[in-house]
Amino acid sequence: MPIFTSDEAQKGAELCPDGSRVNVLANGEHQQFLLARFEPGGVYLLHSHPYEQTSVMLQGRMRLTVGDEVRDIGPGDMWFAPAGVPHGGEILGDEAVIFIDVYAPPSGGLGSDVTYY
Repeated sequence: MPIFTSDEAQKGAELCPDGSRVNVLANGEHQQFLLARFEPGGVYLLHSHPYEQTSVMLQGRMRLTVGDEVRDIGPGDMWFAPAGVPHGGEILGDEAVIFIDVYAPPSGGLGSDVTYY
């Protein structure tokens, strides 16, 4: 499906090892499009993978680490994690964190090629 609402994007999310819920919205030949959700008090575990990740925060607040940089971010903020660079964060406040990820090239499957630290 090339067009979907926010509600549709959040249905059918898969529970991941880090406690997040992720829904793969589209798998293309050169990129993958996902929606990730972390509940309040959760942790976006520090990890890396062999593909680039570009992300946009839609909801909530998080103390994000990408490589050596640490910043508090919120709705509308964005980040880029190059392949092999550790990234993750602490969920702040009492609102779920929701963000969009684009992986390029597509991942081999959720969590199948992730290294946690």
